[in-house]
Amino acid sequence: MTAKQPLRAVKGMNDILPPESDRWVWFEQAVDRVMARYGYRNVRTPIVEPTALFVRGLGEVTDIVEKEMYSFVDSMNGDELSLRPENTAGVVRAVIEHNVLYDGGKRLFYVGPMFRHERPQRGRYRQFHQVGVEALGFPGPDIDAEVILMARALWRELGLTDVRLEINTLGQLEERKAHRAALIAHFEASMDVLDEDAKRRLYANPLRILDTKNPQMQEVVLSAPKLLDFLGEASLAHFEGLRAALDAAGQPYVINPRLVRGMDYYNLTVFEWVTDRLGSQGTLCGGGRYDPLIGMLGGKAAPGIGWGLGIERVLDLVQQLGVQVPASVPDVYCVVPQTQAIAPALAVAEELRALGLSVVTHPMGAEGPGSMKSQFKRADASGARFALIFGPDELAAGQVAVKSLRDADVPQQLKPINDLSQWAGALRSA
Repeated sequence: MTAKQPLRAVKGMNDILPPESDRWVWFEQAVDRVMARYGYRNVRTPIVEPTALFVRGLGEVTDIVEKEMYSFVDSMNGDELSLRPENTAGVVRAVIEHNVLYDGGKRLFYVGPMFRHERPQRGRYRQFHQVGVEALGFPGPDIDAEVILMARALWRELGLTDVRLEINTLGQLEERKAHRAALIAHFEASMDVLDEDAKRRLYANPLRILDTKNPQMQEVVLSAPKLLDFLGEASLAHFEGLRAALDAAGQPYVINPRLVRGMDYYNLTVFEWVTDRLGSQGTLCGGGRYDPLIGMLGGKAAPGIGWGLGIERVLDLVQQLGVQVPASVPDVYCVVPQTQAIAPALAVAEELRALGLSVVTHPMGAEGPGSMKSQFKRADASGARFALIFGPDELAAGQVAVKSLRDADVPQQLKPINDLSQWAGALRSA
């Protein structure tokens, strides 16, 4: 019989195993702390949504919809479905469906996997993970500043440096229409320089041409009309309100007129947090205001703003900067010299866990718990600060020996088993 070949993960969809997963847990705990400080509450939406949600929300002439979505037809009922390529549209769909804004604005955040069928490379995978924030129902530039400064608070929480802020404004629809007409005229005069992608987008979405990475087109892009020159009084006031808030908070920024983001639903403020330490994929976090989106998806018009960040990319920067991530280690390792000690050791371990300690018990093999030498070797490798030794003499006296694994100068002590709450707290790792 031919041996079966082991199955492997889908290309671009990665397993995250210990000790790497310790960094993810550390990161997610930092996210939870920052979100709590700003009053944002967690929301969880399905990873499968109607394909029409993304076509309507993101725009048909976008790379995501045209090239990158994992879409399929449900064989049971013929529904056209897609794995979510981003989650703003899904959150807005949920907000509309459940009438979440009935009593006013909401501050929400999510953490989870997204899916895009693109060429896997550093920091970009087919299954990737995002943290996102969505502030819905708030029209003012103060909320724009709030969500931007939340990202700054997260960088500080993670110990990240070398991250800079770029901002821009897309104005409102009528202003963009006037700018669009000027853009088309500008690019029509340089058709010989445009690549095929730019020519295809020229009349459908010329704003996207500004985001090209084609070096042969940089000169014509840099000389293109600037949207800022087409903005009206209200749009300019909104942008100035954002800038004033960022200035007051001591947050430096660069105004990047080429910053347009990749979704059709953005208006007014757009922004990115960027680093030069991750090569060409330097955007860590990006977002902006999307006031039209709720109406586009069938809800009662309401403003919104948010951002998304790629967890893989942020953790890459954590590693690049040498940020020390605390290892996930137990407080205590239980050493069991004899088979008879296994049951009482398990009972003590359960009591210690109930008191809030992390406890690993030595596993019993087919021939018993193994030698003391091998057990102490495993105890040391676990990273635990203390070993509890359940020797027969100690157990007969209702005691357990407590041995420090990290400080040889601390003497071994005997502690009463029936009074764990009085001394167990001293075993907790710093």
